[in-house]
Amino acid sequence: MERHERMERRKIYLAGPEVFLPDALAQGARKKRLCEEFGFQGLFPLDNEIEKTPAVDMARAIYRANCALMREADLIIANLTPFRGVSADVGTAFELGMVAGMGKPVVGYTNVAANLLERAKMSLPGVGYDVARGAWVDNLGMVIEDFDGADNLMLDMGLDEGGMPIVRLDVPAAERFTNLEAFVICLRLARSFFAS
Repeated sequence: MERHERMERRKIYLAGPEVFLPDALAQGARKKRLCEEFGFQGLFPLDNEIEKTPAVDMARAIYRANCALMREADLIIANLTPFRGVSADVGTAFELGMVAGMGKPVVGYTNVAANLLERAKMSLPGVGYDVARGAWVDNLGMVIEDFDGADNLMLDMGLDEGGMPIVRLDVPAAERFTNLEAFVICLRLARSFFAS
């Protein structure tokens, strides 16, 4: 019975820019409730009790506490919805890489289905096609990846190589960081992964 309970109570680190929402704790609670419904325990970064200290000390405490949660987790679900630009939140990308580097399963989703190149064309100034290089470039002449990925190929392929490609949905802009449909799909993937 104890082994069965362990299988049912895997821990999932819930990475994503939701920690910056005005109602971050409420959004974290919603995600944790959904985890419970699927037989998991959700670990949300704001679960950590961090004492108010000078900025550098507080940043270090947050980093260490989040790393401890990632080490405790059996899996990560990362919200890779573009944040403050055309790509995923850099902190979330770091967390995804850290957990993948530990050899743990990684699952990710985005609430913007358009690929990285499409988003760059819509959002960045001066994007154009460089015929000589055979590539799309930004206004600094830097190549923009064109692999039809949701984000940088290292994120997409990191998920894909683990057997769980990034879940891509389009939701209304006002729900970009609160809609949990793709998150639920990730929970289904996680449940299937651990059941196999």
